[in-house]
Amino acid sequence: MKSIKVCISGAAGLPPEVQEEFQRITGSKLVEGYGLSEASPVTHANPIRSGGRIGTIGVPFPDTDCKIVDADTETEILGPDEPGVLCVNGPQVMKGYWGMPTETANVLRQDETGKVWLHTGDVAVMSEDGYFRIVDRKKDMILAAGGFNVYPREIEDVLYEHPKVMEAAAIGVPVGGSDQRAKVFIVLRPGETATEEEILEFCRERLAKYKVPKYVEFREDLPKTMVGKILRRELMEEEKKKQAGA
Repeated sequence: MKSIKVCISGAAGLPPEVQEEFQRITGSKLVEGYGLSEASPVTHANPIRSGGRIGTIGVPFPDTDCKIVDADTETEILGPDEPGVLCVNGPQVMKGYWGMPTETANVLRQDETGKVWLHTGDVAVMSEDGYFRIVDRKKDMILAAGGFNVYPREIEDVLYEHPKVMEAAAIGVPVGGSDQRAKVFIVLRPGETATEEEILEFCRERLAKYKVPKYVEFREDLPKTMVGKILRRELMEEEKKKQAGA
């Protein structure tokens, strides 16, 4: 592994446990970045020389401005350590979606100074010293009982700490009214076995009660994009079909 100098991770969140284990095995650096097609396609990255900060997407690229706004209206600017929707402005931001003016207006919004911001749809947190951490996609948020918001990545990051878990995905499933509960899909490491109760107990020890999954499903694999990103939306569609059939 001595030929590896540095690797950059993107396309999906990088679990800290995976990053730490990769660096231990290879002796090289693995840094996480962030971007999206609408920003051609990178806005943040961890500094390569220092290795940046594990669990974050690093700092904005040069000439890229960022702000965090409230998730409800996406108008109020939030301060450090407050989770909200990540917005970016810079030379890499698109002019708009071709032939889709309504969709363009939803994501490109002008502030009172005339500056146009791309509203990414990702919930993020900024530290006091300017490092950003992605919490999850706003649309993937699970609405738990009592009005609590649960982000799937919070659950997934805990599951990746389990020594038997190779891959994990969490989604919200309805349980009546507007309430949801988390369901997790797990792919175990080769040769490993685990029970539903074992996984739930592991989560109970590390998560607040309202964040603990209600359902566990073990699978041989999970649906992914061509670049290996787990497709939660396909899992959601499967669940909708199951409930419609029931």
